[in-house]
Amino acid sequence: MVFHLSDLPGERADWDPIFLRAMGSPDANGRQLDGMGGGISSLSKVCVVGPASTEQADVDYTFAQVQVDTAVVDFAGNCGNMSSAIGPFAVDEGLVHAADGPTTVRIHNTNTGKIIASTFDVSGGRAVTDGDYAIDGVSGTGAPVRLDFLDPGGSATGRLLPSGQGLDRLDTEHGAFQVSMVDAANPCVFVPASSLGWSGTELPEVLESNLDLLHTLESIRQTASVAMGISTDREAAAGNRLTPFVALVAEPQDYRTLSGRDISADEVDVVVRFLSSGRPHRAVPVTGAMCTAIAARVPGSTVQDAARQSLGDSAPLRLGTPSGILDVNSSVSVEEGKAPHAEFASTYRTTRRLFDGNVYF
Repeated sequence: MVFHLSDLPGERADWDPIFLRAMGSPDANGRQLDGMGGGISSLSKVCVVGPASTEQADVDYTFAQVQVDTAVVDFAGNCGNMSSAIGPFAVDEGLVHAADGPTTVRIHNTNTGKIIASTFDVSGGRAVTDGDYAIDGVSGTGAPVRLDFLDPGGSATGRLLPSGQGLDRLDTEHGAFQVSMVDAANPCVFVPASSLGWSGTELPEVLESNLDLLHTLESIRQTASVAMGISTDREAAAGNRLTPFVALVAEPQDYRTLSGRDISADEVDVVVRFLSSGRPHRAVPVTGAMCTAIAARVPGSTVQDAARQSLGDSAPLRLGTPSGILDVNSSVSVEEGKAPHAEFASTYRTTRRLFDGNVYF
């Protein structure tokens, strides 16, 4: 759901009740039937778009994650999937004027302070939506929208590697774990699936049914949040369910997707399973995919260790997700004596307007 900044109250604190009511949260049943939400984190999101506050951008974009079961609106991070809607929305709504043909809209994400370049076709003054670009896990096809996250490192912590290292040990009440804590597009903590006794190819329903695993991953996530400097303590980390993301990573291997499609090991470069707001994601958060692609190029990281070793410096990373394969390009400069620097991460999405009008409270 996308709001014009001009349609909202001037005080940010007054936004939360509007977003909660619009989505139908909180709902202890987890369904959001009394609202526009879909009962899962990926279908309970709000965007606010307005004039740019920086010369580097054409529009400002603020992302809000509306929790399903609690009265919480989280502004701690960004959403890559929702980012794909912002450029076309800005053109269609007249916030950005574009000639017909390929157009790039520079988006300032206020949550992270980062710039996203959104490139898509325009015809008749509106973003083109019809096309033959297909995304695994999304039915139908559409016109591609290219998203380039520029200089994505340090989105929440100010550093690509908040601890200064590509590999860290986290001590939790469930044991000690080797993880990589990387902050690019959104902060993430990457855990080898094998260290928890899992293959990494499990589907979301299997992961969600194992409460011991979910509790362990949440403990790792909260501990990482404190170690990354995102939260001051575990209690604060528990209250911020959006960031950091936590993900299981594993080496390329055969698996079956949610739709029943068989993926062979040679089709992917690394297998990932993300949790979003405490629940296993049915695909992968786009910002999480960006961070994974960056982490794969960080020396010594758990992602690089799991990824196909023949991955070239300029080759896209093929992520094996529960819904299929997602290609993500990335570039990280690594110079001796200097910390790695994330130059960019990019991928393609599709977008189209589903409805517009009034939401009643």
